[in-house]
Amino acid sequence: MYMTFAAIFIAQIYGIDMTIGQQITMLLVVMLTSKGIAGVPRASLVIIVATCTMFGIPPEGIALILPIDHFCDMGRSMTNVLGNALATSAVSKWEGQLDNHGGEL
Repeated sequence: MYMTFAAIFIAQIYGIDMTIGQQITMLLVVMLTSKGIAGVPRASLVIIVATCTMFGIPPEGIALILPIDHFCDMGRSMTNVLGNALATSAVSKWEGQLDNHGGEL
């Protein structure tokens, strides 16, 4: 969602009106193109530039996103790492391979 909102924000800054159909299409395109980027720092910027180019939005607008993307990216990376750790722990527990040593969390 962030990448779609960022691209639409850039379009609005440049005064480019997008129909609801174009916005939904953009959301679907971003969902498909962003599948492998969760663990890659700052990869969302590449997807935003590619999406802007695809929809005729000037990619130079990425300069408006750069100052805040660093902080947003840290939050996305943290969420990804925590989700992976939780999934790994859950699967280990279900498989009976998690050794708690009697400790509590």
